[in-house]
Amino acid sequence: MERIEFKEYEPATGARFSIVIPTWNNLPYVQLCVDSIRKNSRYPHQIILHVNEGSDGTRAWADEQKLAHSHSAKNVGVCYAVNAAATLVKTDYMVYMNDDMYVCPDWDHYLWQEIEALGHSQFFISSTIIEPKDTGNPCVIVSDAFGDSIENFREDDLKNRFIDFTKEDWQGGTWPPNIIPKKLWDLVGGYSVEFSPGMYSDPDFSRKLWEAGVRLFKGCGKSRVFHFMCKSTGRVVKNDGRRQFREKWGIPSSKFTKYYLHIGSSFDGPLTEPEETLALKWARLRARLPF
Repeated sequence: MERIEFKEYEPATGARFSIVIPTWNNLPYVQLCVDSIRKNSRYPHQIILHVNEGSDGTRAWADEQKLAHSHSAKNVGVCYAVNAAATLVKTDYMVYMNDDMYVCPDWDHYLWQEIEALGHSQFFISSTIIEPKDTGNPCVIVSDAFGDSIENFREDDLKNRFIDFTKEDWQGGTWPPNIIPKKLWDLVGGYSVEFSPGMYSDPDFSRKLWEAGVRLFKGCGKSRVFHFMCKSTGRVVKNDGRRQFREKWGIPSSKFTKYYLHIGSSFDGPLTEPEETLALKWARLRARLPF
């Protein structure tokens, strides 16, 4: 495990969210991400990076911008990265965001509206992603109208048209960008480092929240973020997260998101305990068999 260093800067006055962004030698994208947060947010926020390596100048840029950050000389993966950056959070609400994302105008306002309307702190809410390629994810808005890289990104078109896509609130909010009360993050212990470098750490975190009694896993249809889909995971040796999740929780990740989170279905309120159907019982039984 690499030694992690920390650098703190005071957050913006009146910051509402602390936005944690792990990045790995991806300076042009993280610069665009941070710029979009500064331009398109309605409220001030604390921005925190975890800089994996930073051989491309990311760490120097973070100091120049006075961005709080943690740093490891080598890539420590997303679990350690997010956990490290989370120790620098100064607000009551923590957002986890990828470095290849661009937030659309008022993304934060709609999340704040959700929080104020709830009146409690047992929630996990995701923004709705716009992606240039269709991967079959029912929670995503798919459009190739805005490019798929910084080189061909049509920023003005996105800012003018992102709201034109119809997307209602949906069940199963789990992956970034997401927001959670910092106290709830601390309660369940953040990301499980045994899933390093990070495959299946998102559903594992949601499962930990479920065990802690959380039943509101909501996707906010109005809060929108463009995702370039730059696959940093292609550069790492992946953990067998699928197996790890199944062995840890006694159910495949796909069945957890289907039967517990009802992922992608229309939001109709807090979730309830899953019905013990034959299909769910069979999924649990199969999880006990050799992989």
